[in-house]
Amino acid sequence: MNKNLVNKILITIGFLFIYRLLAYVPVPGVDTAVIASFFDSHQSDALGLFNMFSGNAVQRLSIISLGIMPYITASIIMELLAATFPTLGQMKKERDGMVKYMQIIRYATIVITLIQAVGVSVGLQSLTGPTGNSAILADHTTFIMLSAVSMLAGTMLLMWIGEQITQSGIGNGISLIIFAGIVSAIPRAIGQTIEMVNTGAMSFIIVIAILALILTTVGIIIYVELGERRVPITYAKKTMMQNQNKRVMNYIPIKVNLAGVIPVIFASAILMFPMTVLSSSTNPAIQAIADYLNPNSYFFNFLTFVFVVFFAFFYASITFNAKDIADNLKRQGGFIPGIRTGDATREFLNETASRLTFTGALYLGLVATLPFMIIKGMGVPFFFGGTAVLIVVQVALDTMRKIEAQIYMSKYETLSAVGL
Repeated sequence: MNKNLVNKILITIGFLFIYRLLAYVPVPGVDTAVIASFFDSHQSDALGLFNMFSGNAVQRLSIISLGIMPYITASIIMELLAATFPTLGQMKKERDGMVKYMQIIRYATIVITLIQAVGVSVGLQSLTGPTGNSAILADHTTFIMLSAVSMLAGTMLLMWIGEQITQSGIGNGISLIIFAGIVSAIPRAIGQTIEMVNTGAMSFIIVIAILALILTTVGIIIYVELGERRVPITYAKKTMMQNQNKRVMNYIPIKVNLAGVIPVIFASAILMFPMTVLSSSTNPAIQAIADYLNPNSYFFNFLTFVFVVFFAFFYASITFNAKDIADNLKRQGGFIPGIRTGDATREFLNETASRLTFTGALYLGLVATLPFMIIKGMGVPFFFGGTAVLIVVQVALDTMRKIEAQIYMSKYETLSAVGL
């Protein structure tokens, strides 16, 4: 294996190991035993969802309890603003502008993190353990300040780790952090399931049904993720003669799911932000709203479906630029058989991409919500849903593609070096 690829893999593993270590660093001034006992009875609700995305950091009230979600929320806001305001959209396309764009996201992340950290801190003030001891060991005002600063530091560290993985490692750093958090919770979930089977709290038939559902979901995800529409391309004879010693792709691959895992992550981030803030209130009206946003509710899953579909269309419109593809084809002397070059090609590609995105959006929405709805009455002792499976499988596939691309690039450079 190429030395450069090995170094990138080791860098990625090293940063993910640091991320997992941070999950065991608690916020100052908190009784972790009280927090742990409280979470034992909240594995399948909103707190279970938080815990899953943070890699059990919430259960330990770690400094990274808020995870990378504040950064993702800030990124979503900026993407929506960039699509609305042309000036901001143009900033993304320029090299210097992109630096400013990312800086704005970082500042927005700080604001969102502080809001969520204060909300969590206020909510913990009324939390007590089985013996009546408080979860907070310090003065309330002091604790709010300590927790806000420590959680902000934790989130900023995660943001930095994600950027370092993206730049120096393999794959998308932010996605891999979420991936690592979800995967780290699997052994505990398996242990809880085995314990429930041994004690008779869950039947073996239900376990088999859950495994079958997971395998089916994984199979569907892999099948759709690898699916693509290959639009045939024909090149003029002169162009083909000029490129006779080169590999010329004679089709345009358009994936069924153009947006990848982004819509699912974005939808989760959008829904978790209000849940974090609302959970700290004792007001009956606000608590009623929080109950509607509980991951166990049908309304939450309906919102998840809507947001996933919306972001699938939104992100696909950003990543797939039919005009640029049509212009490049025209310059290279290529055309789609039966379609005129220029605007006709652009319209054809847009229409094709829209149909595929519609299918891909429905697939993402259904997989993110349907498995949870199926197993809702099975008594699973941990939060489980298609969202987790989607993220794990899609990030794994994307990382494998990047590793494969690095291997091919290494072979190409080796052949070029020897003059072949």
